[in-house]
Amino acid sequence: MAKPGFIPVKLRPWIEARKKYRLSHRQIQMARELGLNPKKFGGLANHKQDPWKLPLPAYIEEIYFKRFNKECPDNVQSIEQMVKEKSVRKAERKENQMAADSVPQ
Repeated sequence: MAKPGFIPVKLRPWIEARKKYRLSHRQIQMARELGLNPKKFGGLANHKQDPWKLPLPAYIEEIYFKRFNKECPDNVQSIEQMVKEKSVRKAERKENQMAADSVPQ
């Protein structure tokens, strides 16, 4: 069982990008659904050097709308909520499997 508050290594760059570029949970989820790489946000977020570029939050929202034809995801969750729910589901599955294995046939 994972420790409480444990965030998988695969998801840590998303949390760091959210803090560094001041993105909302909604914008991070949009970027994840689009398949963007959080390590490449630095090149996308330099709108002060390149005035023709959109700010990163607006850019994510624009390409999300172009791809999915909707303003935001249907169910917005933070990464921490997603990890917590996944660990709860995993614990329930493990419990059910243990119960199924202990039933004599």
